Amino acid sequence: MLPRSDSPQVPDEPAAETNSDQLMRLLYQEHSGPLLMFVLRLTGGDRQRAEDVVQETLLRAWRNADRLGTSGQPSLRPWLVTVARRIVIDEHRSVMARPQEAYGEDLERFAEADATDQVLRRMTITAAFKTLSPAHREIILATYFKGRTLPEAAEELGLPIGTAKSRVYYGLRALRAALEAREVTES
Repeated sequence: MLPRSDSPQVPDEPAAETNSDQLMRLLYQEHSGPLLMFVLRLTGGDRQRAEDVVQETLLRAWRNADRLGTSGQPSLRPWLVTVARRIVIDEHRSVMARPQEAYGEDLERFAEADATDQVLRRMTITAAFKTLSPAHREIILATYFKGRTLPEAAEELGLPIGTAKSRVYYGLRALRAALEAREVTES
């Protein structure tokens, strides 16, 4: 029988769509609570992740509603638990397959050590060392950089021990002043 053209046509919702909505509500009412408790244990108590897994599980059940009704199982819960467990396992494998993201991490601990600071220190000391008089440079070089004792340095340079002590004292003082002057100009 053809519809009359003078009456407005209001499309009815298909019966399958109404049944699938009812199926989804029924699945959620019956299985979401126990399924959430099960998945919470699998996710280590991460509630947000567990709720996402339950939602994905129920969505898969809804998509496969035509196959689930013919399986002859008295309850869908074993199937839902298996699907939820597999979703959690798949998520875990996917996280393990990707390298960890470093957002928010302290990037300094990933930096490799290099000799930049050491090179800069040496350059600063060398520049300050060049400002010393030749006599002060000579005694500081012998005692601090060559590792000689004061008597050994005095003997090597042919100086009396008192003169060597005096030159070390005033040489170090001049070196310190030169380094401090560089520090003030650099900052």
